[in-house]
Parts: sequence; structure tokens; C-alpha cells
Amino acid sequence: MHRTHTCGEITENNINLKVALCGWVNKRRDFGKIIFIDLRDRFGLIQLVIDTEKLNSEEIKSLRNEWVIKSHGIVRKRSPGMENRNLKTGNIEIDVLSIEILSESKTPPFSIFEDNTVTNEELRLKYRFLDIRRKEIQEKIILRSNVAFQVRKVLTENNFIEVTTPVLCKSTPEGARDYLVPSRLFGGNFYALPQSPQLFKQLLMIGGIDRYFQLPICFRDEDPRADRQPEFTQIDIEMSFAEKEDLFKIAESMVKEIFKNTINEDVKIPISKMFYHDALEKYGTDKPDLRFGMELIRIEDILKKSTFQIFLDSLKEGAIIKAINVKCGSNFSRKNLDEFTTIVKSFGLKGLTFIKKAQNEISSSILKFLDEKVIKDLEERLQIEDGDLIIIACDKEDIVNKSLDHLRRKIAKDKNLCKEDDFKFVWIVDFPLFELDKENNTLSACHHPFTSPREVDLKLLDSEPLKAKAEAYDLVLNGYEIAGGSKRIFRSDIQKKIFSLLNLTDNDIEEKFGFFIEALKYGTPPHLGIAFGFDRLMMLLTKTENIRDVIAFPKTLKGLDLMMNSPSFVNEKQLSELSIKTTKQEDIHWQ
Repeated sequence: MHRTHTCGEITENNINLKVALCGWVNKRRDFGKIIFIDLRDRFGLIQLVIDTEKLNSEEIKSLRNEWVIKSHGIVRKRSPGMENRNLKTGNIEIDVLSIEILSESKTPPFSIFEDNTVTNEELRLKYRFLDIRRKEIQEKIILRSNVAFQVRKVLTENNFIEVTTPVLCKSTPEGARDYLVPSRLFGGNFYALPQSPQLFKQLLMIGGIDRYFQLPICFRDEDPRADRQPEFTQIDIEMSFAEKEDLFKIAESMVKEIFKNTINEDVKIPISKMFYHDALEKYGTDKPDLRFGMELIRIEDILKKSTFQIFLDSLKEGAIIKAINVKCGSNFSRKNLDEFTTIVKSFGLKGLTFIKKAQNEISSSILKFLDEKVIKDLEERLQIEDGDLIIIACDKEDIVNKSLDHLRRKIAKDKNLCKEDDFKFVWIVDFPLFELDKENNTLSACHHPFTSPREVDLKLLDSEPLKAKAEAYDLVLNGYEIAGGSKRIFRSDIQKKIFSLLNLTDNDIEEKFGFFIEALKYGTPPHLGIAFGFDRLMMLLTKTENIRDVIAFPKTLKGLDLMMNSPSFVNEKQLSELSIKTTKQEDIHWQ
């Protein structure tokens, strides 16, 4: 047996016991007659004590950090005053009888001590196998495993069946670019890696599985973003013969169990609901962060009575005016306000207007355009108190919403308005079924093309499809969409109608979805589902803003694997077997 115990499980109850331990040398301290070794494994750290008068060899003297060793010894209590209260095993140590070197290590490119913070992320990703040894990363990976266990436990107890769906699929339009896999046997034909198991889980409902779940890997060739990876994991759930309230209860109970049994946080259920329209109106986004105030408030009805011509001209062109009240914000400097203006300009807003109330005096660059009645109405509508800063935006609705949403979150972060252990959930419901692609003047699905319209809105599909609402819902936590789902279309005629409205021809429908339209004709039950972004949920549970921290082997923002130097060239023989010729080979300059 290599080891009798792990480094983290030995306690004072084991004093005088002979043990065998294995692990990595975390730290070595040589005092001549005595050598201390901090031995580390994923379960903890324990101190080994080597008396060089009893145990002396060149091999022991050569020990260095990150070497893998095996040690036999006797558990003993540390001498009074030598305890380490910061360590779980800080009251005991191992009196070493023998040491065996199992594996030597080169000097690592960065330190792996528990208290070390590695700032160079590219270096960490290149040597990810070393980065994983760090306690901070290991704890996240272990927590991820515990969360997956809770998911399986809750769903299995609710009669869901875990089913694995294919990875080699058919390319279908689902909103993002597919990753394609060439077929060797059928040259010029391609599989696609699944963006989600959407069609498969609906086919499982048609197959009578009734309640399904899995934790699939999904693939989307999307533009880089901080909380996005080209491959990601979902918690995928689908059920038949149920309404959304039934699904909400199951999803909420799963969330409650996850938070309670992994980070000991109580989630209050049922989770409140907010209409999509209200979310945009009050927060400028369909994924609002509810941990702080600063709601967006409409004030165009007040400011149209001002004499500020820029506002008046904009209102004639269909603009809206919204404001946020930053409590105790009047002490923001000119530099801060200029920074806010720079932020919103990146979203198309031309500028911002500011009103301050300090020492009970109102000040603003537009004060001369506001009479007493307008000022009084603004104070009442915005609940302005001494020390407040009012930020006003005027432009098209989508520009105002997007600008103030980002600004609101930026200010909350700068002012530390969000408590680390404050988790605010909300269901967003009543989404539009379609949105207008202004560039092409065509309809696109707000969620995906398999989302059912509300029954009462079916009549709008022929006349006013943009007014139709979807049976769709998102679960939002602290400004992140952690889950999204919908009631699915289960009638082939309606599904075909939706495809047509999305500008798919009969040939397109047959080529891409013919098998699915056919399947819907064979007794399809009403069904609905939801998918959680597992990685994004883990970001929130572990309180990190970097999605790469919660994935064992992540890729960079550009989709590069720095450890394996991937993607990479393949040789001409492989390409020839796949009937492929490349028009360009771009060299990647690896660090």
C-alpha cells in the first residue's frame, strides 16, 4: 500500500500511530540537525520532521519543492508553542522513519504555495497541470464535482432519467456558428458538434422518456467574451405533461440544494418573477442585478417642459430620457464623470447630463434650462436627497437602456454596493417571440426556433408576429443569466410556420429539420425544458469573474489551448483522407 492516510485526515486521535503518506513537497526547511518538510496532497498539508542524526542520506538532502515522495513515520503532538493554528493538522507532525523519492520535479515556472497568487494567466494556462495543484483551483474543481452530484441527486429523486446524446450531429441553424467535423467515409460531408442537445431532448420526449436530464458538453464558435468558452457544460432538463410552474419548482429545489449543500447558503424559494418589459424598463437589461438600487426612471414627460433644446429635438425624433439616482454620489470627481461619459459612448450614447444636490443646492450644466416646477418634479420623481448624483441619458430606447445598464453596474462595483454573499435570483418571463434583424429586415428568434408562442398569440403570427410573446423564461442571478428555457412547439404545423417566419424555405426546412418535422407527427406530448449554464453557475458559486478558473482545462479568450498548442496543423495525408484542401494556414505564435 502506497499510503495509509491522506495528508489532511490525520488528527490528534492518531498520535503514536505509524502511518504511510504520499504527496508533493510543498516546502523544505533545513536546520542542519532537523529538516522540516511540508507534505501536500489534495486533502491537506502536514509537517514531516526528519532527524538527520537518525536518518541521513544525500537523497534526503536533495529533496526539493514539487518532488513526489512517500514517507513512513509516527504521528506525534507538536511541541508547545510550535502549533500552527492556520493549519488543520497544525497540532501534530510526523516523526519520519523513512522517505522514498517517487518522482523528481524540474523547478516549476511559478510557485505553487497555497498563498501564492499567479498573475500571469497565460503562464498558468500553459502549465495548467501545475496550476491545478494550487489549492485555489483544486477547491473550485472539487466544488464543481459536488455541484454535479447535487444536480444528479435532486433530478433522480424527481424521476428524471440521465441520457447521453450524440456529439456528432447535423448542422442546424441555432444562432451561433457550428464547429464542423469532416466525414472521412463521405467526402465533402460534415458532422457538427452540438450547440446544445435541443433536438435530441425533444425527440426523447417524443420517445416517451417523459423526464430527461444530462450534463452535456456543448460547442459554439462564437466571438470571444470574458464569461464564454468555445466548449461549455449545461445542466440540461426536459419534461413532458407539465407547465412552467412545475418546472420552476424543480429548478428552484435543485438550486436550493446546490447552494445549501455546497456553500451553505439558503436560497429563498419560490423565486420572484419579473416581466421582460419591466426588466428593460427598470434596469435596461433582461438580466438585472438586483443587489442594489439605482433603477432606471423615465423622465421625458418632465424634461419636455424644459427649455433645453437638445432634449426637445431628440424627443421629437422618438428618443426617450431615463435617469438613475446615485445615492451619495455627489462627491464623484470631474474625472469620474468623464469616465462615465466615455463608457456610454462605446454603446452609441453621445453623452450624459448630470445633476448634483450638495449642501441642499442643485447644480447642473443645464440648470438654466430648468424652471422651479421642473426641478421640483425631478426631485419628487427621482427622490433626490442631499448628496445625490443624478445621471441622465437621452437617445433611442435600446441605446439608453444598454448604456445605463453598464454604467449602473460599473458604479455599483466602484462603490462596493454588492455584498459577496448576497445572491439575488429572479425569473424573467414574457419574452417576445421574435426580434427584428434591422440589418436584413428579417425576423429572428429571441430564444430559439423551437420555442412555443403563447396560445393566445397564435393569431398574431400571420398579422403582427413581432407582437407575439413566447412561452420562454430565464433564471437570472446577480446580473448573469444562469439558465434559460421554454415551452416547446409540439405541433408540426406550428413548427413549420415558425420556420417560415424565420425566412427558411421549404427546401431549407426539409434539409435541416425534415426529420424533426416528421417526428412531431407521431404523437408528440406537450413538453418544456430549461438549460443551466454550469460554468457560469460555478463562477458565481466560487465568487470569481473568470470562467477559466472553474474549468479544468480551459482555453484562452481567443480559443487557444496554450498547454497542448491547439488548434494545430494536420498533415496532408490526413486532409486528403477527408477530401479537404485548405486555402490558408495561419501560423500561431505560441508563447
